[in-house]
Amino acid sequence: MSLPQYDYDLITIGGGSGGVRASRLAAQTGAKVAVIEESRVGGTCVLRGCVPKKLLVYAGHFGDDFEDAAGYGWDVPKPGFDWPKLIAAKDKELDRLNSVYLRILEENKVEVIDGRAVITGEHSIEVAGKSLSAKNILVAVGGWPSTPDVPGIEHVISSNEALDLKQLPKRIVIVGAGYIAVEFAGIFDSLGVDVTLVLRADTILRGFDDDIRMCLAAEMTKRGITLKTESVIRSIEQQGDQYSLRLAGGEIIETDLVMYATGRTPNTAGLGLEEVGVEVNKKGAIVVDAYSGSAVDSIWAVGDVTDRANLTPVAIAEGVAFVETVFKDNPSAVDHSNIPTAVFSSPPIGTVGLTEQQAREQYGDIDVYVSRFKPMKYTLSGRDEQTFMKLIVDADSDVVIGCHMMGLDAPEIIQGLGIALKCGATKAQFDATIGIHPSAAEEFVTMREKRPDHQVPSI
Repeated sequence: MSLPQYDYDLITIGGGSGGVRASRLAAQTGAKVAVIEESRVGGTCVLRGCVPKKLLVYAGHFGDDFEDAAGYGWDVPKPGFDWPKLIAAKDKELDRLNSVYLRILEENKVEVIDGRAVITGEHSIEVAGKSLSAKNILVAVGGWPSTPDVPGIEHVISSNEALDLKQLPKRIVIVGAGYIAVEFAGIFDSLGVDVTLVLRADTILRGFDDDIRMCLAAEMTKRGITLKTESVIRSIEQQGDQYSLRLAGGEIIETDLVMYATGRTPNTAGLGLEEVGVEVNKKGAIVVDAYSGSAVDSIWAVGDVTDRANLTPVAIAEGVAFVETVFKDNPSAVDHSNIPTAVFSSPPIGTVGLTEQQAREQYGDIDVYVSRFKPMKYTLSGRDEQTFMKLIVDADSDVVIGCHMMGLDAPEIIQGLGIALKCGATKAQFDATIGIHPSAAEEFVTMREKRPDHQVPSI
């Protein structure tokens, strides 16, 4: 009997959501599979991103709920909050999820190898001093927080460390305008921290619909978060237990903690990709085709390391498509259009489809419908927070091409509308749908008045 040509049919580098899903499904086809992970299996989402972050978001929401309860007849004594207790509970849940991932791999006979891999050839890898070979190599190493070259940058934390703080600061400056910066601003503010958000742009969340960006900025300001727009930090100095930040115009901000959320970089440094012929772009992302194949036939990549749509469900879908293509002889590509997404800000955002600007550029003639109201929950509590909804329709075909919402339950509501957009639903079909009353979601099927062209709702 001849010896196998390779040690494995598949070696996956990276034990995050995309890598684990691809490895498990490949193993179920009878392939011999190994996963190489230098940290803990679970990846960004489970260990350093979506899951722990949303647990902290929930913690912040309880602060709002205690305040709102009084309007509904509840006599709630001023509650205390124990940050270390929350972090301990969060860590316990992450340990559980890590063990679940390990059990999934074990049950599917996927070998887990500890260490950082280096690709040494089209079919070869070195890890922990050993050389291994595989017919196919899948790179699923995700991304990592990146920070600019600013004097004093060694004093700052990223979202990674923000999830593991020993104690809450009284004041924090968060640098950035993307969803990570906005989400952590909401978390810390809800837990009683004085939050300042420093951003280069004129407002938050570049790439999202302009109305949504404007509405959320207004709500964050109402909550007491300071937005320092069109600002650049030139240096950071430590002064005892505090930090002094000098802005471009000379202004000084003093704070107890500085967090940078200015972007993430594909985690490809030192992997040996370019040395074996894999094309990597200026940002460090692996360039792949529609089927997640790189410039080297035996090397593939899925998830954030490709910088296509950096979302956990997308990485999982790409992992599934990879297995269909490589191990089931069924070439499959993920459709990256109309992907629903959420920002777990305060209040949260849900969105799917095109922004108004994108829609005008692609379709020209569009109809826009908007609705703005106080959520029913706040009619008795008195909380000054608004919900904003927006539908964008191709005027020629009547097809709904964008749905955007800021407000309570926005992510849950937009998930359902994502199905409608995937099916090509028309505004007439939205209108023909009976709403659930009383609910916020029904607004999406009761909006009838078109907004006058280019008119922006007042804040």
